[in-house]
Amino acid sequence: MRRSIPQFLTFLATERNASDLTIKAYREDLFGLTEWLEATRGSIPKPDALTPQDLRAYQAALQQAGYARTTISRKLASLRSFYRFAMRQGIASTNPAKPLRNPRRQRKLPHVLTNDEVGRLLIAPPANDKAGLRDRAILETMYSAGLRVSELVGMQDGDVDYDEQIVRVRGKGRKERISPLGSFAIRAIKKYAANRVRDPKVEAKGRQAPVFVNRFGKILTTRSIGRMLEKYIGLAQLDSRTSPHTLRHSFATHLLDRGADIRSVQELLGHKSLATTQIYTHVSAANLRQVYEKAHPRAN
Repeated sequence: MRRSIPQFLTFLATERNASDLTIKAYREDLFGLTEWLEATRGSIPKPDALTPQDLRAYQAALQQAGYARTTISRKLASLRSFYRFAMRQGIASTNPAKPLRNPRRQRKLPHVLTNDEVGRLLIAPPANDKAGLRDRAILETMYSAGLRVSELVGMQDGDVDYDEQIVRVRGKGRKERISPLGSFAIRAIKKYAANRVRDPKVEAKGRQAPVFVNRFGKILTTRSIGRMLEKYIGLAQLDSRTSPHTLRHSFATHLLDRGADIRSVQELLGHKSLATTQIYTHVSAANLRQVYEKAHPRAN
């Protein structure tokens, strides 16, 4: 097997034009297996002699050693690629890595703000200047409708129906949805729009103007919104993990905490799959557990 690995790495470099970093990763993954085989079996068998059971034992050893699930998945992918090469070269007749399943990815629970923290963030922008009015309208809208930043910057004047208190949202894959807007967001947008800088070029061409613009009347970028939020996170003394997407996470979690059904939350978020939305049920349950342990006299 030791002689087969350099052949495979040469193939990657010459035939696949793989980068140096990619080849380095494959080398470490494959020689990691040979080191384990030599340590546990006293020798390194030929590629054709390894079985799925051997590689499952190796996978279990990686898990016991504390390797991250993503790292184990990468190592298994390297073994599958190596054996596909070995089969084409006649070095192996089967791919013992093919039946192995990657460890399930452990989804991290998203960072969520409490109701009080959201309140502190929303009132952080000053209400006595144009920039503050805009920033408050942005934050209110993101939290009110659970918008992605890209959806927010894509909002146009014609998308907002002030009477019905709804907004047309263009989500991923150009999929559109209608989202309700709360009264706080509607009022904030109206106050900001009344003082907004207009781009004469947009109006001259009869195009729809973006709702949220910079001081020159140009559409905002997602990065500029990220920088704006960083400023108010500091003013509101919030956790440094707070990001623009945190408002979307908080929107979904707070709805579920107050009894909204998950299907409705899925529609409001514009998720294609219910499985994507279900992460928020875990967040909601975790929050309930914290409340229970803090308040119940016999919880601990």
